This record gives sequence, C-alpha cells and structure tokens, in this order.
Amino acid sequence: MNETIHIYHTNDLHSHLEHWSRIRDFLQKRKAWHRGAGEDVYLFDIGDHVDRWHPFTEATLGQGNVRLLNEAGYDAVTIGNNEGITLDYDDLDTLYEDARFDVIVGNLLNKERKVPRWLKTHHMYETKSGVKVAVLGLTAYFSPFYRALGWNITDPLVELKKQVQQLKNEADVLVLLSHLGIRDDEFIAESFPEIDAVLGAHTHHILHEGKEINGVMLGAAGKYGNFVGHMRLEVNPATKKVVAKKAQLYAHDELPESKQEEQERLKWFKEGERLLSIEVANLPSPLEAEWFKPSPLPQLLCDALKEWCNADCSFLNAGLLVEGLKEGVVTKHDLHRILPHPINPCLIELSGAELKEIIKQTFNEEWPHLQLKGLGFRGKIMGEFVYSDIAFEGNKQRISIKGEPIDPKQTYKLAIPDMFTFGHFFPDLQRLEKKYFMPEFLRDVLASKLGE
Repeated sequence: MNETIHIYHTNDLHSHLEHWSRIRDFLQKRKAWHRGAGEDVYLFDIGDHVDRWHPFTEATLGQGNVRLLNEAGYDAVTIGNNEGITLDYDDLDTLYEDARFDVIVGNLLNKERKVPRWLKTHHMYETKSGVKVAVLGLTAYFSPFYRALGWNITDPLVELKKQVQQLKNEADVLVLLSHLGIRDDEFIAESFPEIDAVLGAHTHHILHEGKEINGVMLGAAGKYGNFVGHMRLEVNPATKKVVAKKAQLYAHDELPESKQEEQERLKWFKEGERLLSIEVANLPSPLEAEWFKPSPLPQLLCDALKEWCNADCSFLNAGLLVEGLKEGVVTKHDLHRILPHPINPCLIELSGAELKEIIKQTFNEEWPHLQLKGLGFRGKIMGEFVYSDIAFEGNKQRISIKGEPIDPKQTYKLAIPDMFTFGHFFPDLQRLEKKYFMPEFLRDVLASKLGE
C-alpha cells in the first residue's frame, strides 16, 4: 500500500488576518486528523505572511505574525520580500528568534556573507516509514533592496541548481518553497524534473488543482488567506519514489467558521493600535489631504521627501495619503493609518533633459483616477501629482527647478517614492542609478518633519 504525504500550504497572507482564525483552526484540526490516522503531514508558509500595513504587524515588527504561525503549528516557512526588505537588518535578524518552525531560504546571506543563524538552506524531514523529504526554499531576487539593508541575496536559480545536485541522491522527495513567482516556478519545473513539488507565491497566482509540468506539480493559493493549499504525494514504500500527485485548494469561506474570529480580528487591530499610541507631534491646526486638488499634507510630505534625500526637487502622488490629520496629538498609529505603505524614499541623479521627460510623464490625465495595485501601494487611487521645487509656466510648457529653467545638460537630484522606479509608470527610471533610503518608509519621513 502506498504511503501518502500531506502538505498544507499558505502564501502571501500579507497580514490580512480577517481569515486567519478559521485557517488556523482548520490547519490544526487537519494536522491532528492525519496524525491520528498514522499519516505524515506538514504545514508550510511560502512567504509574505508579514505585511506592515496591519497595525499588529507594524507594532510588533512581524513578531506577532511569528506567534500566529507558532500557534497554528507550522513546520517550516520561507521568507517573501515583505519579510526580507520591509524590516531593518536587526529586525529581520531577530524576527524568528521565538519561531517553533524551520525557516528555509537557500539564497540569503548576512553581512559577513554567511548563512544567518536562524536560517537553513534546506531541511530534511523523515516520514514514519523512513522516506526522506528534502524541503528547499528560495526568495525573490531583489538585490538592490537587500544590499541597501546590509543583506546579500544570491541568484535563486544558481543556488537551486547546487542544492538539487547535492540533494537528489540524498533525498527520496524534493519539495521547493518558492517565493519567486509563477514564471520562475514554471521554468524550474521545466529545468529540474528531479523536484517533485513546487509550492509557489509572490505573484498571487491561484492553481485550484495544481499544474503539472514535466512531472513536477505546482501548487499556489493566491493571496490574503483566500485559499489554503493541500498537496498529496503518494510514495511507493518499496522504491521510495513518488508515484502520484494531487493538489487542491480550500476557499476560506468554505472552511468551518471559528467561534472567536470576529473577536480575534478586532483584538489584533486593537493591540496594534495600543502599541502604536506613541505621540509624534501636536498639531495647532488640521492638515488636510485631498487627492484631486492642492492640499497641505501632500505638499508637506513632498517637501519632507526632498529634504530627507537632500535632493534638488521631488514629486509624489497625493493618493499616497489615505487621509489627513486632525488638530492635536498625532501618534505613530495615526501616521501608520494615513501612510500604510512599505514604500521607501529614493534618490535618482539624472540630466535636465531626462528630468524634463520624466516630469512631463506625470501630466498623464488618466493617472490621478487610476486604481493602483501592487508596487507596495496600500491606498486606493493614484491621485494628482504634487511637486517640490518644480514649477510650471505657459500651460506646463516651461518647467523650472528651484526657480530656474531646466538646463538639459545639468545633473539634478530627484527624490521620489521607490514605487516609481519599478518601471510601471516611468520605464526610463529603471536604467538610472538609484539610491534607496532603507529601512525608512514615507511615514518615517513625515514623522521627522512633523516633529521638527
């Protein structure tokens, strides 16, 4: 009789804890059920469980998420870009100190270019019958951001090739926890038939019944806890080879309701709010934030961004500010609420000719009403552009920097939110040299300005 290995997996929760209570209860019951039946079962998270948009995550710098994973009984996780590049070096280095699960990442090294003490490049699990299951983990290759924080990230596919060569003769089953995205997962399946299963993440793709490529089964469960993945691997006990694979997803609204889910959802928010109730400033009057017309708070943030980066000029979109600030005490929670994004300041040096073309692109009339998703943006819509030390005359035909017409040959320093460097809005910025200010977010820039 074949042996069945059960693997349950989640990915890209992004601290959307509204479904977490029933996910946790479901996983705990399934793990107990399979173990009671004498079957082997593993729980894996494929990264981006942490997202600092949630006050609980912001206030605990992700350690609250680790406690939730402990409570649910996870066996291993890999990290996503939200764990990797939205925390400062020391906060990531201590994030998993209390973890009761393995953290598996095969392409992350510390400042000394060594494997961090809290991390494993792979881990070998063994079933009751002696089947050896090697679990590998890889995270997205966001080299400039890791480098700015002090980490050394290596090419995931190069590391994977080394590990597969090492482990294919040591393990009976190979499972990859991949926070790389669907395209890389498909390439891996084509290139590494030795791998039995790839559990995916990062691009928030949904594979309801998995996707088999070249004999490799891909699984992925979307985002925000909308699904829980379940993969079954049947192993011949004599040959210790996988002979059948099956994948499925459970939608969160089909899982049994947790008795405490509404209370827990509120508890996590309230706990975050309480921990963030630290005074940053005391305003003598309100600072309004409008998305489609000039208002003081977006302008203040734009000015602060320019000063923070020691730039000649800056621009940003007003939609970054979810709302304004009231008169009186401003707390860290207030700034987190109005600027929930994991977006960093960025400085770019470019010629006047290049700067003029970039500024002209901000005149796109469709952008202000665009419902923006991804790029670290946690708001609703783009909003109008706001400028600091950038002025226009003659129906925007003439552009001035610091009161002087742009000199096409002069070099300028432009400060912008880092999301504009990813190529979606300003493709030309991808090729230019950039300096990312990390781990500071825009809310830290605003806090500094308000505290002056």
